[in-house]
Amino acid sequence: MQKIVIFGATGMTGLCALEAAVKKGLSVRAFVRDPAKVPETLKDKVEIFKGDAVSDPQSVKDAVDGVDGAVIILGTRNALEPTTDLSVGTKNIIDALIEKNVTKVSVCMSAFLFYEPDKVPPRFVDLNADHERMFEIVKDCPLDWIAVFPPHISDEPSREIIVEVNPEKSPGRAVSKWDLGQFFVDCLSEPKYYKSVIGICNAPQK
Repeated sequence: MQKIVIFGATGMTGLCALEAAVKKGLSVRAFVRDPAKVPETLKDKVEIFKGDAVSDPQSVKDAVDGVDGAVIILGTRNALEPTTDLSVGTKNIIDALIEKNVTKVSVCMSAFLFYEPDKVPPRFVDLNADHERMFEIVKDCPLDWIAVFPPHISDEPSREIIVEVNPEKSPGRAVSKWDLGQFFVDCLSEPKYYKSVIGICNAPQK
């Protein structure tokens, strides 16, 4: 894994993945709607691709051309109303990866996907429905996908993490954005995670 593209690279977790990829020595493309949101400290270390995964599929195809892997960390900021942006954007990215013969992809979803539908908190039901559509798209694709279902994403500093493959429930209640971002990058090179659902959290503090 030498060159990757990160979709959603200026979100809370996306920025952490961007920084982790740069520190790892990878060649990194940051796919963003607003290039101004890429921090000054990273602008000269990454290749910035301006585009919109939802409304501009061609920009997605251009961004994945020539990379070894992709990280999808699409979000709605704090919006919780009904949406199809996450699933539509994911489908456009997956289609482009298949067309360009890029086989490795890690995708951010939600630990609410572990819940029975009637147990999902009401305010997250609409957003979770689009995460469900995302997951159907990802798990049905032929790529080496890693579907990460994180719990609450915190601003806590990095510390030891717990990672479970295809668990029935989340292993914990929170994960640091730094550790989550790092995992999205590192797992692309870990065949043990391919075609799997990942539960992740920080280990309890001793």
